[in-house]
Amino acid sequence: MYRLTVLYGHPEDPRAFDEYYTSTHIPLAKKMKGLTGWTIGHCEAAEDGGKPPYYMIVGLYGESREALEAMLTSPEGQATVADVDNFATGGAWFFFDDEQVIVPVRLDRGA
Repeated sequence: MYRLTVLYGHPEDPRAFDEYYTSTHIPLAKKMKGLTGWTIGHCEAAEDGGKPPYYMIVGLYGESREALEAMLTSPEGQATVADVDNFATGGAWFFFDDEQVIVPVRLDRGA
């Protein structure tokens, strides 16, 4: 399984970032074909009172790097990548990795 990770730096206006990301960027990105998974999370520092180096981390999953690259070069992918400049005032970094699952994520968090 391959992952495209997007690290977002701290935005000038976190509230505006979150609103735009939720109301505009997610619906735009959902049009991309080929995703097998998608995660987002706001970063928290490991130490009390610390500030993490990034504001948000996003994981986009696909069958292969080639599949993810094809998704990004599609018209929907190009529109999604171009949209990043509209809200990511703290910058955004993209990178691929060949993810290897050591312990699978449990989705049934109930008692």
